[in-house]
Amino acid sequence: MTEQQTPVEEPQTDEQIAGVQISHDYRGINLLRWFGVFLLMVVATVGILSIKLQDAPLQWGSWAEFKESVELASPTIKLLIFGLYLAFSCTFIPLNTSWLVAVVAMQSTAVTGECWSTVALVSVVGALASTVANLNDYHIFTLLLRNNRIAKIRHTRGYAAAERWFARSPFGILLFFNITPIPVDVSRVLAATHRYPRRLFASANFLGRAVRYAIIAAVTYQLGKQGWIAVVTLLAVAIVIPLAKYMKHLASRDKPAKNAPEAS
Repeated sequence: MTEQQTPVEEPQTDEQIAGVQISHDYRGINLLRWFGVFLLMVVATVGILSIKLQDAPLQWGSWAEFKESVELASPTIKLLIFGLYLAFSCTFIPLNTSWLVAVVAMQSTAVTGECWSTVALVSVVGALASTVANLNDYHIFTLLLRNNRIAKIRHTRGYAAAERWFARSPFGILLFFNITPIPVDVSRVLAATHRYPRRLFASANFLGRAVRYAIIAAVTYQLGKQGWIAVVTLLAVAIVIPLAKYMKHLASRDKPAKNAPEAS
């Protein structure tokens, strides 16, 4: 009498995260369409900016001339340059954003002559641009995960622990990482590996960045003539942190390996 074999169940590729059905099929996202839209946005922004700069070009003869031309530039020019810079600031192009937020919020170079209208414009435009940049991250990570070797990271213990942590409150975690200026944002990677819905991903990014930029803009504007202190401080932080990481890397590389066999 032959034994009846129990059919082996196929592993589930979908899961629930915060009540949202998540699929791990990374080929379900049209990457070409997203980057096509992004390219069109960049071309349109650069085109409008070029037209505006023809009417009121920035002066590069000296620092004094450049500073004055920036102060006199129209709000449209300032916001276009600001948004374009932030739209490219992502994990793969790690440009610091905080110092430029402070620049367009200083009273001498602010996009408006009033505090709260400046805060509103800077936070909304900045949040939109950073959300676009973070969506670029999401799509690039998705592209990388289509490589089977890279996708194997999902089967490691470290990833399993991170997955459980992220699954508790994905929207809240994304919101926290966008409000807090943490140098390494692991939430974007986890959102991509989970295939967390892009509309929720974008919403959390926009809200978090709007809060962060509003705080920086409000503090900078309220500093008045001392607003440059915020710019210099944030710029220094942007330089010191990666420099410290690089120096640490050099120190660890040059340090002789422990327990290395001595030459006879």
